[in-house]
Amino acid sequence: MKNRDHTIERLARETFDLCIIGGGATGAGCALEARLRGLKTAAVDAGDFASSSSSASTKMVHGGVRYLQEAVHDLDVNQYHLVEHALRERTFMLRNAPFLTRTMEFLVPCFSHFEKFYYGLGMKMYDRISGDASLFPSRLLGPEEALRRVPAMQSKGLIGAVAYADGQFDDSRYVIALLNTFTNSGGDALNYARVTGFAKDQAGKLQSAEVADQISGRKFLVRARAFVNATGPFSDAIRQLASPSVAPRMRPSKGVHALFPLSGFLDCDAVLVPKTEDGRVIFAIPWNGRLLVGTTDTPHAPREELVVTRAEIEYLLRQLNPYLQNPLTPNEMVSGFAGIRPLVASTDAVETKKLIRDDEVECDPQTGLISILGGKWTTYRLMGEETIDKVQEYLEEPVTPSSTREHPLDGAHGYHADYWQTLASQHRIPAATAQHLAHKYGTLASDVLALVAEDPELGRPLIEGHATIRAQVVYGARREMALTIEDVLARRTGLQLFGWRLAIEAAPMAASLLARELGWPADTGDHALRGYVAKLNHMLEAAGQKPERMPSGLNQPIVAETK
Repeated sequence: MKNRDHTIERLARETFDLCIIGGGATGAGCALEARLRGLKTAAVDAGDFASSSSSASTKMVHGGVRYLQEAVHDLDVNQYHLVEHALRERTFMLRNAPFLTRTMEFLVPCFSHFEKFYYGLGMKMYDRISGDASLFPSRLLGPEEALRRVPAMQSKGLIGAVAYADGQFDDSRYVIALLNTFTNSGGDALNYARVTGFAKDQAGKLQSAEVADQISGRKFLVRARAFVNATGPFSDAIRQLASPSVAPRMRPSKGVHALFPLSGFLDCDAVLVPKTEDGRVIFAIPWNGRLLVGTTDTPHAPREELVVTRAEIEYLLRQLNPYLQNPLTPNEMVSGFAGIRPLVASTDAVETKKLIRDDEVECDPQTGLISILGGKWTTYRLMGEETIDKVQEYLEEPVTPSSTREHPLDGAHGYHADYWQTLASQHRIPAATAQHLAHKYGTLASDVLALVAEDPELGRPLIEGHATIRAQVVYGARREMALTIEDVLARRTGLQLFGWRLAIEAAPMAASLLARELGWPADTGDHALRGYVAKLNHMLEAAGQKPERMPSGLNQPIVAETK
């Protein structure tokens, strides 16, 4: 991405065809779609890129087995079409960023012949809807093979499993890859830039957005011919900022995920729990060396804190443990996260309880604000296509064809499954480090390692025994607009998801490197470090675990040499 100060100057100086508010999956997808159609485009986010819902997903590229079940049970054609669209989009996601995605097999444990028939039939329907976009066909497994594939699975009464294919991806890095591709195509993206108001022309149409830089405090205007609201669960706030009398549409729900050691699971096979207390499904999925368990679905109050609570962990384990040989305990949890789903109430609903999982593009006839509401991660590209179609219609321009279906993201060019071996050989780095970098950056990993060539100290691990290296922090600050410790540990490197306590251990070095790159004074770095550790300790306490002490390096000069 471009230099942040340079980007602010451009945003304040230029007039754009389109300004997109929101830097998550939907906003980034819209931005790339618009830029590849030739629109002069800017994208701003009030926080860090992907810092809300887009980094709190189940990390699945999928059609939605649950939605198919609801479509059949409720004879709901909308749910059916949602699955159909998502399965088609799944192919594009996997193909356009192969370094961030992979195909996995999901096993549904069966403890009766009826279950094996019922779930097997459902997965064959899933295959059929996939059509040419099928990854590989579902199949029935005997108990021996099911236990070989997932040794942790409950063996008592097990008569086999139904196995089917879906995808997995790195959600935070996918957003970064989308925005890198967007900015390298001539777009402008800025994080920590909150829209605080709009200015309108004499006809009442939006003509500029008032933006406050959350870092410097500077305020400026972004002028554009059209504005897209792609803020997910926060869409109503932007809609009402543009038009105070507009009725709210969003009905957000909270979903939590918990991560555990990957004991009894292999790296490539996941488990779908088909029966839960509230009629949902639960997934237990290998994720970067951990077991990701989720998710919940509960109403979210506006001021409710987004932490994983002990009660939510216990709920997840009550659903999963009957399917495991050795039950997991809440104290084994090493990390977790909570997010908000951007559910939207249908405009033709008789009751506001009727929510749609699909997306909707809304254009305010008074102000011209175009809002993309609802949707799911896997359909982000299609949502961007539909939204920019509406933008071009609003601008009274021809609707040009989309090219994002077959447009590889930055890092995908020249990437292949054994690319990590090339990195290991050329740069003489350990296999674990090479694999980690290849799967985070694709062929851009060589740019990260170029920093090591300049300063060999940056090749050292951020914390001993783990693949994340110090150069990633520097690269995040220089090339990916990372501005905080959480930016680099949670979203640029993923270390925070691997373990809260490990992230606390890594925080002093991350702070030191950021301080050097961003020119923090010592007190700023000290404050940032204390705040980050306090936040993770709060998460530990909410999960019912003992907090960590402040790291021993806390009182050392923050702008220290990294040696």
